Amino acid sequence: MRKLTREEKFMRSAIKAAKRGLTEGEVPIGAVIVYEDKVVARGYNRRAKLQLASAHAEMMAIDKACKKFGSWRLPEGCELYVTLEPCPMCMGASLNARVDKLYFGAYEQKGRSLTSALAEANLLNHKTEVVGGVLQEECAALLSGFFISMRQKQKEEKERQKQNEENLEEKEI
Repeated sequence: MRKLTREEKFMRSAIKAAKRGLTEGEVPIGAVIVYEDKVVARGYNRRAKLQLASAHAEMMAIDKACKKFGSWRLPEGCELYVTLEPCPMCMGASLNARVDKLYFGAYEQKGRSLTSALAEANLLNHKTEVVGGVLQEECAALLSGFFISMRQKQKEEKERQKQNEENLEEKEI
């Protein structure tokens, strides 16, 4: 068995965070902030539980790291690992917090992320190096499995509703 690279090791931590969110019924996206080769903050999607549009995994991890360091600017050398390519909001927060490197697993399939364009735009006088595809298959499989399961549950619920309606109609006759 081959040894994990440094990036794979930290992406595994993000995957673990994503799985925690999955157990809470959230879309399984996880993120970790790494500083001096140590995970200093973790986050996972909490949008459904908190009913907040901004409760993305990256935002949760960045907020925790900022609190830990007592500053909205993270120290030089901070890295963000996230299981899915960040959305524009999360990429903006990464730039604003001065994340030096961002590693993501699965690519956003609908092309809505703008990750590379935002990273290269130098909007905040700061550039974040972006590397995609770290443990891509594993990250993508986690998300795909979640959505397949969700669609199956929705289908079963529709079938139950239809059966209940048919049973009511029979009773009325």
